[in-house]
Amino acid sequence: KGIDFPRKKKKKMTAKRSRLSTEPPVYGSSSELYTTDASQQRLNKVTEAFKKAFGKAPEFYARAPGRVNLIGEHVDYSGYGVLPMAIEQDVLVAVGFNGTDECVLNNTNPKWTERRFSAKDVGIDSSKLDWGNYFKAGYKGLVEAAKLANPKALNIVMDGNVPPSSGLSSSSAIVCCAALAACYANDLQYSKLELATLCAKSEHFIGTEGGGMDQSISFLGERGKAQYIQFNPIRATPVDLPDGAVFVIANSLVNADKYVSAGSCYNKRVVECRLAARMMAQVLGVHEDESLRTLGAVQQASEKSLPEMLELVKGSIKSGPWTKKELASTLKCSMDELVSKWLSPSTADQEEFNLRDRALHVFGESNLVLEFQKAGTLEKLGKLMDESHENCSKLFECSCPELDALTQICRDSGALGSRLTGAGWGGCTVSLVPEAQVPAFLKAVKEKYFDVDEDRAKQVDANLFVSSPAAGASIIHLA
Repeated sequence: KGIDFPRKKKKKMTAKRSRLSTEPPVYGSSSELYTTDASQQRLNKVTEAFKKAFGKAPEFYARAPGRVNLIGEHVDYSGYGVLPMAIEQDVLVAVGFNGTDECVLNNTNPKWTERRFSAKDVGIDSSKLDWGNYFKAGYKGLVEAAKLANPKALNIVMDGNVPPSSGLSSSSAIVCCAALAACYANDLQYSKLELATLCAKSEHFIGTEGGGMDQSISFLGERGKAQYIQFNPIRATPVDLPDGAVFVIANSLVNADKYVSAGSCYNKRVVECRLAARMMAQVLGVHEDESLRTLGAVQQASEKSLPEMLELVKGSIKSGPWTKKELASTLKCSMDELVSKWLSPSTADQEEFNLRDRALHVFGESNLVLEFQKAGTLEKLGKLMDESHENCSKLFECSCPELDALTQICRDSGALGSRLTGAGWGGCTVSLVPEAQVPAFLKAVKEKYFDVDEDRAKQVDANLFVSSPAAGASIIHLA
């Protein structure tokens, strides 16, 4: 059982106390979280690495899980709910104090070399892809939100077993783990909800324009339950899944960097949805309010249903690409205003934008999330997952050939439904498999996807696995 979060410096809490307004738990024993020999050995490995790096044992540990999104892809930043679950794989950090004004960050993986940064003034160069930036973003977000004049400088050793670049949110898990570690180290009281919100904002330090799903589920995850997470404000509703539902994660082992840069794909999709929202606001006569910058906000203002919005998009927004000149003309703004108001620094050099398909995806996918919660049978859940993948592949264009092939292999191997999960352009699939068929399914996918490629075959054990809904972020402070 978790004990109360430390409250040496209290923040005024105005919300009614609930599961969301409680603080992340602090455990006095690692066995309450890490229940297998392998997980205990991992904790020991991190402890020994910390002792080797800093000459003494850590003061405490912080952990934050990755996640798999069961349905609802690329809709969170448009203001719509999603349905993820936290997974057992997590980011774990051992933490101590060093009494200086500099944080020292190490990793158990020798590939990721030591990073040092100022505890008071954290500089992050978002133009460079650096593993340390994710930790710095979470630390910086907490320090700035708490207005700490003299934050504690930390020694840190990190270990992660969430497959990187896989769509399972390894980077957000680092951000969340860093913020939680800094929060506990500085004796602050922040709720799960507050930490999720500030971590979502913190990712902007590294140039990611996400919507908050990854950070929310990392803090709000519960054992045995998926979560229906809604935004503005963030709230979570536990979702019980039908008996016999088992979710299997398979990593395509395609790094998204092969197909994507933030400006040309992920952040561009955010901007395309924002532009589509602005265009739909004009169609619906609510464009005078420029604060309506998401498709969800426009729908709410118009009081239309999701099916009605789908039909309006089909009849109002032309298919195919829009040039900047066409957009400026239609939105009745100058080219400079288009860039400053509606684009982003990472997308300012893009010349064409697809609005119709992106809006169709968002409204259609958001409707699937609602249907998923009331589906009732495994067969209906699987059908919805297949439909979701089709939307992601054809309308949002965030799949890749390997993901399309892997989802089909999963269906052919006995999955009731299979879809990409995470941002896409590589990474993982999630498949719904009847419990009795899991062993045969794993064997078939291994043979058909992993064993046919020498590099894939070497990595299959860590990249094809069953995951149960896991607990959210927490502190381990051994007595």
